[in-house]
Amino acid sequence: MRKKLYFGSNFKMYKDGRATREYLQAMMEAVGQIDRERVQFFFIPSFTSLESAARCEAREAFLLGAQNMCWEEEGQFTGEISPGMLKELGVDLVMVGHSERRHGFGETDEMVNRKVRKALEWGFTTLLCVGETASEKEFGVSVETLRRQLKIGLHGVTEEQVGKVWIAYEPVWSIGVQGTPAPVDYAQEMHREIRGCLGELFGEMGREIPVLYGGSVNAGNGVDLITQEDIDGLFTTRTAFQVESFAGLIQKAVSAVETLS
Repeated sequence: MRKKLYFGSNFKMYKDGRATREYLQAMMEAVGQIDRERVQFFFIPSFTSLESAARCEAREAFLLGAQNMCWEEEGQFTGEISPGMLKELGVDLVMVGHSERRHGFGETDEMVNRKVRKALEWGFTTLLCVGETASEKEFGVSVETLRRQLKIGLHGVTEEQVGKVWIAYEPVWSIGVQGTPAPVDYAQEMHREIRGCLGELFGEMGREIPVLYGGSVNAGNGVDLITQEDIDGLFTTRTAFQVESFAGLIQKAVSAVETLS
């Protein structure tokens, strides 16, 4: 297979602890024949489900992620969760800058950067989400938006930390129940732009950073997306919630990429 692939899901505010644990066990059984050296699975439950997820029998088969994290290690930050608390729960990965945090809760690029740097300082794999809104796309500034989010979000990241950085491209207009899937060629174009910007920031190491696509991924477009040159993985929500359909999508995607080898 020509590249390592990444498949994962953000559970958002769905699934309690029991449902999360049962889902993860069933999901890992469904994809048990896939070579884990070539494919990385990751799942990002709600905060209250992290402990249950960490006790899942199939825990070693996937990276466990948190949906958010404070940039401070302790203090008067009501409602926040610290990196130390996430470490205590056995979390491997922290998602930062999801569009619902940016647009629903007012997180700025500067706030996202503080979280990125703190997550990397604590040794977490750090998944930075970037994406343009429908109006930014309409005005033709998608690339400028992505470059700004990347340059500010990754400001201060060292060469030693680059190996822990992942990027998720999620166009805001493609996310959610009312989202519209991005055309495959458009998604590839944006991924190429992202990879180019990462190369400018970190050289060849930057070009090796995994770049994943998220936004209305489904059985109809998953294979076409994952076989694009600059798309390393699929990051999805609704499609992933049904074990059988998500496992089937993953198996078809892996087979398609192997065929290209």
